[in-house]
Amino acid sequence: MKFSHSWRRYRKTILALFFCSALSSAQAVDFMPVNDVETGMEGIAKTVIVGDTISTFDVKVLGVMKDRGPSGHLILAKFSGPVIEQTGGIAHGMSGSPVYINGKLVGAIAYGWGFADGTIGMITPIEDMVKLWNIPYEKNLSNTWSDQQLIPLTTPLMAYGFDRKSMDYFKAKLPQYNYETYDTASASGDDIVKPLEAGGSVAALLVDGDLKLGSIGTVTHVDGEKIVAFGHPFLKHGSTNYFMHNASIFTVVKSYNAAFKLGSMGQEVGTVTEDRGAGIAGVSGVISHGIPVRFHLKDIDMGRDESSYVKVVEDKEMTPTLAATSLYNMLNKLIDRSGSGTSTISYTITPKGKDLKPLKRTNMFYSSDSITEKTVDEFYNIIDILLNNRFVDYEIADIAVEADITEDKKTAKLVDAAASSTIVAPGDTIVVDVILEPYRGEKITKEVFFTVPKDQPIGTYTLEVRGGGEIPLPYVLEKQKYNLTDEVLRRLKVYKDFDDLFSELEKTDTNNQIVVEFLEEGISLVNEEASTKSVKKAKLQDVEEKPSPGAMKKKNSHEDLGDTKEEDQKAKASVDTEYIVQGDGQFTVQVMSVGDRDKALAKRAKEMKAQAKMAHKLELENEAGKTTAGKAKAEKANAPKDGADKEDTSR
Repeated sequence: MKFSHSWRRYRKTILALFFCSALSSAQAVDFMPVNDVETGMEGIAKTVIVGDTISTFDVKVLGVMKDRGPSGHLILAKFSGPVIEQTGGIAHGMSGSPVYINGKLVGAIAYGWGFADGTIGMITPIEDMVKLWNIPYEKNLSNTWSDQQLIPLTTPLMAYGFDRKSMDYFKAKLPQYNYETYDTASASGDDIVKPLEAGGSVAALLVDGDLKLGSIGTVTHVDGEKIVAFGHPFLKHGSTNYFMHNASIFTVVKSYNAAFKLGSMGQEVGTVTEDRGAGIAGVSGVISHGIPVRFHLKDIDMGRDESSYVKVVEDKEMTPTLAATSLYNMLNKLIDRSGSGTSTISYTITPKGKDLKPLKRTNMFYSSDSITEKTVDEFYNIIDILLNNRFVDYEIADIAVEADITEDKKTAKLVDAAASSTIVAPGDTIVVDVILEPYRGEKITKEVFFTVPKDQPIGTYTLEVRGGGEIPLPYVLEKQKYNLTDEVLRRLKVYKDFDDLFSELEKTDTNNQIVVEFLEEGISLVNEEASTKSVKKAKLQDVEEKPSPGAMKKKNSHEDLGDTKEEDQKAKASVDTEYIVQGDGQFTVQVMSVGDRDKALAKRAKEMKAQAKMAHKLELENEAGKTTAGKAKAEKANAPKDGADKEDTSR
């Protein structure tokens, strides 16, 4: 399914919203400042319990809590009436419900007591909420306000089209938000645009399209195209661009912990522009473009070929998780199973503007546990690195993903290798014949042509032959020897600029490649005494104890990965295969001047000729020995026995 967010498509919607908003703003509502609120005052609150119908319940002010809220004072109140009896108290999703005293808007129901029943709660003053319309533009806020006794009446995240594994993946990536997620459904009329009104339902979405993920609350106040809602933070991200939708309530679900509204997230009607302590603020009629993510996925075994679409909010912290979770969910749905398999994934990340290049990458993955989760790991990391690099603002305009999955184990072990020569001069080409043994398949040979750089210094080097996703064993041993953690290694590397970083992301080895490269100086496990041979076998390592190959590792924090550094450019050659290549080995290569190389090769050739001559001589001697021994044996066999000689004599 594809969505177009052009002005033409939404023109009629926007005009209708402006018309409705104009009617709403004509009916002006007076505010009651918190300083005018007194204990014992009574009023009403508005909210939706079922469908779109706005109901009311009673409110009685108990007092004012000075400076106890994230944005200032809170009003302590008791709630009653048939609606409260029906719901068992104020429920998650009622957040934002407007409270009126003497016809004046006081604020929004926003908090409950953690140790009290559901009839006591706190109201965020409306004067703090409407300030959200005039806040200067600001990026994400870092620390979320909290009070252990006050519980925001946030609705759990409503998830439409997501499976449970995907939601577990989502929460594991963003544990700081501690959100519960519940499956929901669509409702008839979800595709109809409805004007927002005080006491009605509204949804703030993080994902829209074939999948939806967001929170449902209540509208507090509408002024023209501007609205405020919730009365408390959603994620407290400051200036935002969440997708603002209509919402319809199915029912209020009673729970031992807290009741909550279960509803559908309907048509997109605007954008949530602020998410702060006093609530959320937005504007109707302005549709957020978000980041479109298009999927084309295939299950080779089942013959399934599916295309789907979502758009996710633009946010440096959440976008990588939202995009990866959506892909993970679509893959789970595609193959309709769990467990092992092999995947091939290609994706293109297109930036806004023409100054930056799109990043295109293809890789293969195998997992014996969860192939769908394994497939999305690198995808997540690449988006995270691009959005959070320290050099440039890489704003993403579009993401396109193609992937196919099979249950077949498409892996191959690197079991042997031979080099055409290990004595070379700068500019020489070494032909490396690599023997692969596919899983339950016949051995195959691949040629890799490695050219020694023309400026390569004279010396002895380790030439590594490995699968693209393998870490060279010498590096692993050096890391263990000096107790080098991933963090230490990360800090030892530096990128010069964004182009340097981008090049590494684009050219990082893939798991299905055979890579031949010079390792850094000082790291070698090859027997130096064997280096005089012209053709030598690589010292291969057992790959069974090594982890499954993967191009990149997930960050443990949101620290800028642009700070990670790249090693000096090394001489490297690679060839693609149809398998995920496991294993590695090394040669010792001597780089000499042309003259010294020729002398060394001539000497080696002479030695080999002498060795061959000696071997031939020994072979002839052995043959001669065998012939002499054979004749002696035959003569002995033909000689008369002692008894026979005596018998002949007696005759």
